[in-house]
Amino acid sequence: MVPERRETSDGHELTLATHVLGPHLLTRGLVDVLDASGDGRLVWVSSGGMYASELRDDDLEFLKSAYSGEIAYARTKRMQLVLAEKWAEHLLDRHVVSHTMHPGWVDTPGVRTFLPKFRGLTLPFMRSADQGADTITWLVASPTPNASSGQFWNDRHVRPTTYGWRGRESADRRHRFWAFCQAATDDRSDARTG
Repeated sequence: MVPERRETSDGHELTLATHVLGPHLLTRGLVDVLDASGDGRLVWVSSGGMYASELRDDDLEFLKSAYSGEIAYARTKRMQLVLAEKWAEHLLDRHVVSHTMHPGWVDTPGVRTFLPKFRGLTLPFMRSADQGADTITWLVASPTPNASSGQFWNDRHVRPTTYGWRGRESADRRHRFWAFCQAATDDRSDARTG
């Protein structure tokens, strides 16, 4: 969560590149190896912050609108959820499952640095790093998550992906977002695979 808009050497907004494009590229490069294992698992670590955002397929890189680190973070965490679901769809005939999870509110350096007011209000409910990692580890090691794909988990339970007035993203918006991620990582993917 950076306070001002920054770009990577590839020209992408830093939060988007770090939370979405990099993991998407890594997944593209590893999916065959994961499939060959017979029990491949993708675990996207999102955040409860994703509930505060909707999937945007316009101005993904804050080229037109004012930049906010908090908004960029929440948007990319929402994007991770959608990307994990899209990967689940694309991997239906493979031996790979794709899940997203929320570790709970963990007392991290990022929370202390960038969200001090939030931390002050939620400190009694904050988790340690070990507590936050529990569901991640369980998703990787337990046979239970392998029976499904595309779920959103917290505390080893499937949770809703939306609350209240915000509904699920349209299929068109989800498709445009997937196409953007594919196009944004095509050059890098081709360079790695020859």
